[in-house]
Amino acid sequence: MQRRGFLLGSAAAVALLSGPAVAKSRRGTAADDPAGSSTAPGAESAAASAAHTLTTGTRLLFVSGQIPVDAQGEAPRDFSAQCGLAWANLETQLRAADMDLRHLAKLTVFLARAGDRKREREIRRRRLAGCADPVISVVVTGIYDEAWRIEIEAIALA
Repeated sequence: MQRRGFLLGSAAAVALLSGPAVAKSRRGTAADDPAGSSTAPGAESAAASAAHTLTTGTRLLFVSGQIPVDAQGEAPRDFSAQCGLAWANLETQLRAADMDLRHLAKLTVFLARAGDRKREREIRRRRLAGCADPVISVVVTGIYDEAWRIEIEAIALA
């Protein structure tokens, strides 16, 4: 079974849970990271943090990897187009749970090529500008389908 057909034929959002503490988040500070290791050498910015403090909300959504394919299962060849499509697919999952980008708390971006890091960061920052400040992990690794150059997983809080 090809993953592409499996994902297109099933719900890509993994779980919607209720609980007492979620939605509002704040970037962690040095006090949140007693070991002082929240920013690795070469990380996106010296102010980046690996922690959020969660204070209010009732819903938690886990979105499985959103891939750069359209409704016909086709992936564009161009990385920027793939990135835009993966983001559009993520937003579709958020809307299905009555959420949007401002609810993102955690993103994991998988890239097939290290050379795509800068372009991915530019597209992500433009997409999230003024609406969300999630904790972000970027992993360069092999992706299930060699035609795909990006996959995005997310956790959203509302």
